[in-house]
Amino acid sequence: MSTFVTDLGISPRLMAERRARGNDSHDEIWEGVYVMTPAPNNEHQELVFEIGYVLREVVKIAQLGIVLPGTNVTDRRDDWTKNYRCPDVVVFLNDTQAENRETHWIGGPDLAVEIVSPGDQSREKIAFYEKVGTRELLIVDRDPWQLELHRLVDKKLVLVGTSTLADPVWLTSETVPLKLRLQPGKKRPQIELQHTTDEKTWRL
Repeated sequence: MSTFVTDLGISPRLMAERRARGNDSHDEIWEGVYVMTPAPNNEHQELVFEIGYVLREVVKIAQLGIVLPGTNVTDRRDDWTKNYRCPDVVVFLNDTQAENRETHWIGGPDLAVEIVSPGDQSREKIAFYEKVGTRELLIVDRDPWQLELHRLVDKKLVLVGTSTLADPVWLTSETVPLKLRLQPGKKRPQIELQHTTDEKTWRL
């Protein structure tokens, strides 16, 4: 459920309380509207860490680019704080078209990862990621579990594949040397990733 707060006296207090508690790290501003995102649970944070770990090995250690567990992505050169999104994990390759401004990036990452949480708006961000030129977007949905790979084609992010437990097809990235699919697990479905060159495999 989404809640819109229009009381100008309450809004600053709510924002200050979230900031004081450290709950604002995933908050975003969409065209001037402050969006308070749900606090991530432990499973969400574990996936961020593990996906980031694999990407660090195949991208950063291989000196192909950098990997960040969340960063500010904007489409604005002036006053970027009026419109930005914070993907869960991002990859910027060495030849990225995005500009690193230290506090934020102007332009989309080469790969963005969004892990869906109840009540968040991960899919509503697709139009923004498309606008800033994100080359690939991986969406990890957990209700029900599935993996979606979107790719920028003619300036549009197109769904190029979905991996589910019923149909665990490999999704192969064109930006990083990885392919991935969903597999059964003991407590929850597992994400299997494989290096497309040396075939090293991880299960998250």
